[in-house]
Amino acid sequence: MKKLGKTILIIEDEKPLLELLSSKLQFEGFDTTLADNGKDALQIALEKHPDLILLDIIIPQMDGITMLKQLRKDEWGQSVPVIVLTNLSSGETVVAAEESGVRDFLTKTDWKVSELVDKIKNALNIRTEDELAV
Repeated sequence: MKKLGKTILIIEDEKPLLELLSSKLQFEGFDTTLADNGKDALQIALEKHPDLILLDIIIPQMDGITMLKQLRKDEWGQSVPVIVLTNLSSGETVVAAEESGVRDFLTKTDWKVSELVDKIKNALNIRTEDELAV
């Protein structure tokens, strides 16, 4: 798989899922940066400017919604695509995420890793091999 030259910041406190997502995205050609809490994630995002952020909502030190609101206060952070991954599907959480300009909102039990990869490529305007063959 060729390198795509795009970096994804994965913010997830469940270590097995964090490692799975990182491995899959690296296999797909992405570079990954990892964080397991909101405080570190915000600092990493503002310093490294990843091309896209995968964000869990329930994370230690600073929850995902708070982290996202802080991120959006930064000029760069206003436009970075964010895909929320969470076990929460309550209306309040969805509304708070949408108000902060997330690209997509996925409930962890309702998606496959391959679907997530497609959403990431779509958000970054990366054409898939199937699309290139047409």
